[in-house]
Amino acid sequence: MQHFQTPDTKVLGLPFSAAVRVGDMLYLSGALGNRPGTLTLADGGMAGQARQTMENIGATLRHCGLGFDDVVKCTVMMADMSEWSEFNAVYVTYFTPGRLPARSAFGCNGLALGARLELECLARYP
Repeated sequence: MQHFQTPDTKVLGLPFSAAVRVGDMLYLSGALGNRPGTLTLADGGMAGQARQTMENIGATLRHCGLGFDDVVKCTVMMADMSEWSEFNAVYVTYFTPGRLPARSAFGCNGLALGARLELECLARYP
């Protein structure tokens, strides 16, 4: 088992690993749309936070030697499910067409920092 901290998550001193590798699987902690190295959420509502969330996930994947094509499953948690289509419009731009990961989603009544969404991913090493 291997635990990863990215430079941006390490500086925050949060009580979890950015990702954990077990065998050929990488388990990423839930990502928010906070600006790298801060606890400040990105501007722009759902679209802005969705973009920043995906960028944060991309940074963790790269740090661990992977990319979005290696993501096999995502779990989406949203504060307001009425923003589903706005989230999806951003989300799909990060994946190769026809190679979308499996996904689950649910609404919740509160996320850390008052975020609009949190996204958790599983990726596989080739």
